[in-house]
Amino acid sequence: MIWVVKENFSIKQICDSGQCFRLRKLESSLPASYRHDSSGKGRSTVTETERYGLTAFGRFLEIEEGADDIIFHCTAEEFEQIWKGYFDLEEDYGKIIGLIDEKDDYLLKAAAFGSGVRILRQDLWEVIVSFIISQQNNIKRIRKCIDYLCEKYGEKKQTKSGIIYYDFPTPGALADASLEDLYACNLGYRSRYIHKTAASIAEGQIDLNAIGRMGYEEAKTELLKLHGVGVKVAECICLFALHKTEAFPVDTHIHKVLGEQYPGGFEAERYKGYEGILQQYIFYYDLMNG
Repeated sequence: MIWVVKENFSIKQICDSGQCFRLRKLESSLPASYRHDSSGKGRSTVTETERYGLTAFGRFLEIEEGADDIIFHCTAEEFEQIWKGYFDLEEDYGKIIGLIDEKDDYLLKAAAFGSGVRILRQDLWEVIVSFIISQQNNIKRIRKCIDYLCEKYGEKKQTKSGIIYYDFPTPGALADASLEDLYACNLGYRSRYIHKTAASIAEGQIDLNAIGRMGYEEAKTELLKLHGVGVKVAECICLFALHKTEAFPVDTHIHKVLGEQYPGGFEAERYKGYEGILQQYIFYYDLMNG
């Protein structure tokens, strides 16, 4: 197990932030765990924790979140190679929050409220499909649609502790699916978008590896060639998969806030390179208080 002391890092807030749909709170509890102390040794006093499960990169990760720290149930090697980067733990989010204009009361409140949100580094293909599904949809329904897809077309796997989970389906698997079967996953009109996008990638018309090496503007232009990907979805993909933190997706929540709080325009230049992180604070604040 790996202990991480909480500082601008909350699994609960990330889970609810609408950027990742295969991270969710688990109902059953883990056996009591020794908590972390400053010496690096465990102590017998156990604080209450919440348990989460994450399916990503063909793996299932169990996470416990307590009042002061977070426990990753994985090896040190797996944490260093995968999860440290996935959760962007080497970035100083306190520094980014410190850049906020002291006169911008709304943004200060939003950042304080959602200070545990971090921008994840997710799989590009999974984020493409997830945010095509997200159009005119809510988080609960998006999760269900993705679960249907994974259970029907993803590889079934099992952890050493017996937890069954499903890998995210490949472009080839979704390209080979019939439109009728995709509609049966409650995807609606998005079924055609996903089917055509999967085919264009499976057939080599679009190279995801090449997109991963591109800069922000070039990557966004390439993503806009995919069926069902408009400007907002392309911005989300750039932010949540490619970690282009200058991306600033504008959905209904952000559009409303910009109109109400920033009628003269949001001062993006002040936060160059971090616009997407501040967008997530605004989005989360409005989502949870809307």
